[in-house]
Amino acid sequence: MHGETKVGPKLTPGQRRLFDYLKDIIERTGNAPSLRQAARELGISHAAVSQGLKLLEQKGVVKRQGRYSRTIHLLTPTGETAAVQRWVEVPVVGRVTAGLPLYAQQEWEGSLVLDGALYRGQHLFALRVRGDSMTRAGILDGDMAVCTPRQYAENSEIVVALIHGEDATIKRFFLHRDHVELRPENPDYPVMRYGFGEVLIQGRVIGIQRGPAGIR
Repeated sequence: MHGETKVGPKLTPGQRRLFDYLKDIIERTGNAPSLRQAARELGISHAAVSQGLKLLEQKGVVKRQGRYSRTIHLLTPTGETAAVQRWVEVPVVGRVTAGLPLYAQQEWEGSLVLDGALYRGQHLFALRVRGDSMTRAGILDGDMAVCTPRQYAENSEIVVALIHGEDATIKRFFLHRDHVELRPENPDYPVMRYGFGEVLIQGRVIGIQRGPAGIR
């Protein structure tokens, strides 16, 4: 039985039941259920779920993005997005292919659910960290580096760089007059220096998710 949430006296028992069901699913998974799933689990028709969503939206307790979108935001009494629905799902990149931005890659290793209040931006992606070359920056082997796509970098930023069009690495970036420096954050590893044409910046690291938690 799904817990009941106080959303005000303006909801009918059926609307309250649908709202509480949506809240429970979103809190547990970070995503709204499909119409088929909601109809099956609530024991009602697809049309009843669709109509219920429309009425909840009219009453200002949910907001849908796009007519057919499964992205449903639960709203607070002031009309703001409730914290439970501040989730975004981003792809975890597998092998990086030269010539394509990372968010357009075809090879994925699943997806990562993040708090949308902390991670903002378009086309975010995640990359699994391999090795311990960035430990002093708090980036450990097996972590997920959350990135925003970029084809340029500022000095000292931690970036995802593609070397010779083949090998992706996460390092701190420095631009010099005649070369690019990719600096590790571990004294056991040497500084990497490359010509301008040997390195392609693919993104900037904006956060780290520890270990495998959150992978779908």
